[in-house]
Amino acid sequence: MVQIRRVWEHNFRVYGARKVWRQMNREGMPVARCTVERLMRRLGIEGVRRGKRVRTTVPDNAAACPQDLVKRHFEADRPNRLWVADFTYVSTWQGWLYVAFVIDTFAKRIVGWRASSSMTTDFVLDALEQALYDRRPNESDGLVHHSDRGSQYVSIRYTERLGEAGINPSVGNTGSAYDNALAETINGLYKTEVIHRRGPWKTKAAVELATLEWVSWFNHQRLLESIGDMPPAEAEERYYRRLAAQPAEPVLL
Repeated sequence: MVQIRRVWEHNFRVYGARKVWRQMNREGMPVARCTVERLMRRLGIEGVRRGKRVRTTVPDNAAACPQDLVKRHFEADRPNRLWVADFTYVSTWQGWLYVAFVIDTFAKRIVGWRASSSMTTDFVLDALEQALYDRRPNESDGLVHHSDRGSQYVSIRYTERLGEAGINPSVGNTGSAYDNALAETINGLYKTEVIHRRGPWKTKAAVELATLEWVSWFNHQRLLESIGDMPPAEAEERYYRRLAAQPAEPVLL
């Protein structure tokens, strides 16, 4: 029971029995899932459950929008192929705080984020700039950046910055949450695993620190079922190892 509680405690207290079981097996502690479920009930601990989402971005139907290049297909065959972006909000005693994320869809890694007291274009641009600095994409990557129709993302300045970086802009064309489902999912996990569980929040600074900690944990430790129950960073490292191990193609003279 000690190891079960340790795994649960070290992972933001958000893991249910399945993920605790997976993590224990990854650490070389073979145990049956039913045993983990039984002991977690005995300990009185459980994973968090996601609630209903709340829409934060306001569609700008008057602005000219790029085409939808994604068509709700949020899969990529390699890193720096498709990024998705969105933001959410957090209530604090000091007022509202808005948090933006940029996610690489290959392994669902958060490659950029920023918090701000206002929903401005500068705010989402800062998250994009962090992603650009961290990932260093080039035009040969054919990178697509996808968002919803929020006014911040379809602004001229944001679109121009994507063009300067050689990134192809894409915007959902129906205004439905499903048009940016992966980013909405990450927002939902963030709200469930950090904001709702640890609130109420007294200060905006406390939210920013908690977000920094969560993003690091999410990228390097959180097990994601959709990529084989491993953390995003590990999935990317595995991809690059396999790429490096492939034999070079012969040069035809």
